[in-house]
Amino acid sequence: MGGRIASDDCLDIVFREARTYNGYVDRPVTPVQVEAIWELMKLGPTSANALPARFVWCLSPESREKLARCASGNNSDKIRAAPAAVVIGMDLSFHEHLPELFPHADARSWFHGDDALIEATAMRNSSMQAAYFIVAARALGLDTGPMSGFDAAKVDEAFFAGTTYRVNQISTFGYGDSASIFPRSPRPPFERFNNIV
Repeated sequence: MGGRIASDDCLDIVFREARTYNGYVDRPVTPVQVEAIWELMKLGPTSANALPARFVWCLSPESREKLARCASGNNSDKIRAAPAAVVIGMDLSFHEHLPELFPHADARSWFHGDDALIEATAMRNSSMQAAYFIVAARALGLDTGPMSGFDAAKVDEAFFAGTTYRVNQISTFGYGDSASIFPRSPRPPFERFNNIV
């Protein structure tokens, strides 16, 4: 597979022309689309194939209202108005699945009893999976509005009570309304934030 390059059209869809949306047109998102997003995003790499992210897909108005009550500022209204939202959590018991997900080694033992390593690995890799969600949704013709303005304790209580899951971030998604976006914020040139050594 090495050496293949995505077309300019693909790169435009996923990166160059893609934006973060604050609002969406009145068009539903279906469970079939959600499953298609998962089928793509699950292929993105994580440490030892740990896949620590856990997703609650809020397609019903009731579930979005529950999430909106956990959000802060304008995010509440954005969630209520969106056709779909997702709660992206991280499982602090992800290592219990490693015998199945990474059968090449005793990877469970790497984490067992090391809470700091578990939390750092879960946060790092579920954040990567959140990025894969954005890329997969864009590749499938949807737009996203990731956000971190929410009360984590409220989200955990509302969506993850009684589990070993903790929220990482949340996002709206659907078919973006171009009237809801701002001009693109600055993206600095390579030399500002990069070094080749």
